[in-house]
Formats: sequence, structure tokens, C-alpha cells
Amino acid sequence: MTEKIMPSTKTVLITGAGSGIGRSIAQCLSKNDYSLLLLGRNKDNLEITRKSLESADKHLCISCDIRSRNDINNALKKTKVKSLYALIANAGVGGENNYSSDNRWQEIIDTNLTGTYNTIQESIPYLKKNEASFTKIVILSSVLARLGVPGYSAYCASKAGLLGLTRSLAAELAKDKILVNALCPGWVNTQMAYEGLLAFSEALKISKEEAFKQAMNDVPLGKMSQPDEIAQFIAFLISNAQTSITGQTMDINNGAMMP
Repeated sequence: MTEKIMPSTKTVLITGAGSGIGRSIAQCLSKNDYSLLLLGRNKDNLEITRKSLESADKHLCISCDIRSRNDINNALKKTKVKSLYALIANAGVGGENNYSSDNRWQEIIDTNLTGTYNTIQESIPYLKKNEASFTKIVILSSVLARLGVPGYSAYCASKAGLLGLTRSLAAELAKDKILVNALCPGWVNTQMAYEGLLAFSEALKISKEEAFKQAMNDVPLGKMSQPDEIAQFIAFLISNAQTSITGQTMDINNGAMMP
């Protein structure tokens, strides 16, 4: 499907679209007459997402590693897309890192921070070519950009770095009418969240149910968000209804962190 020419005015690139929040974003935006470029490393997962969308044939899957600038550049060229209306920079990896022989610091930083930077930079020429009055970039950070968690130094650092990246790019790209914002979700009902809870339960030698209960004790509303809630908020941020929000970080965390 990589040879199809897509409509230019309402094309949205979503990274990490093969699962979790990325899949929900794609499902939500497909109902709003966007043509979607679904980017991720796992082509099979991307195809599952694409087939779940409204008008599935109008959307495109791109298998690519965002850690490589050339990979992103070549993938976008293969789509033959002329411009982008919006970029949702959602791709990322989670988990712990330890300063040892199996340290994941570089992997996490390269994916979450450098990979997002690469994706944005390769997308900017396409965003500038779009005919819309404003084009949009939404960066998915995390509540852990705001909080410190033992053993998650790489994840916390990478997600905090995205907030600085958001502010810098918002100032830099304002003249081009490109709005750049970040979201910091807290606990969201995804596989990544439950993998985190499993690691928590194993570290404390408690059940998964008890780990969930303890995690929710720190959340005033006592619940996780649903992926579709994040998607709906992003749909507003990239819509024509808003042309004034840029350089902002918005927290969706059920009250877990109130700056």
C-alpha cells in the first residue's frame, strides 16, 4: 500500500500507531475525515490498526524506526504525500533502566526523545507546505515528566526533555503557523500501563491487584484514563476550532499531579 497517493490537505501522521494510545488516536481521527499515515516498527500491528479504522483503504501503514532520520525521510517519500496537516508524535518505549551492563538508558533516550525530534524535523517541510491556516504538532509526554520514580531515570528524563522540545519548537515555528503542544497522560488503560504494574508487583512481591490498588491510591479520582479520552483531546487540539494554543503542556492524569 505504500504507493498510494493520499489527499494533501488533511493528512495526519501518527507515530506509534500500532497499539495503545496511538491506535485509539487513529480510530478517533479516522471518524473526522482525516487521511492517516500510521507509523511504527511492527507492520503487522499497524495493519491491525488500519483495518479497525473508518474507510480503512484511505489510510496508509509505514514501517519505520524513528531513531533513524534516514528511515523516516525515506518512509515519508515512499508515501508520495505532498504535505501534512498534523503530526501526532506518540511513539515511545517504557520500562526501567539500571546503570549496569544491560543499561537501557540510550535505547529509551534515543527512542522517546531523539526519535521524536527526528520525526518532527523530517515532518516540518511537509507541515509548511500544507494549505491550512495553521498546522499542528502534538507530542505525547507523560506524567513522569513531572514526577520522579526510582529506576525510571531514562524514561523520566526523556519525557521531561519532550517538554523543553515542545516550548522551543513552538517559539521557533510560530512564524510558520505551526502550533506545537505536549500532553502528559497519567495512568492510561493500555498494555504498557499493565506491564508497569506487573513490574511494580514483582518488585514489591505483591499481587497485580494489590499493585493496582496502591497505584490508584495516589490518584485522587482513583482510576485510569481510557485511551479514547486522550484521543478525543488530541482531536480538539488539531481541529480548526483552536488556533491559539501553542507551547503548552496539558496534564491528563485524574488529579495525580496538580502543577
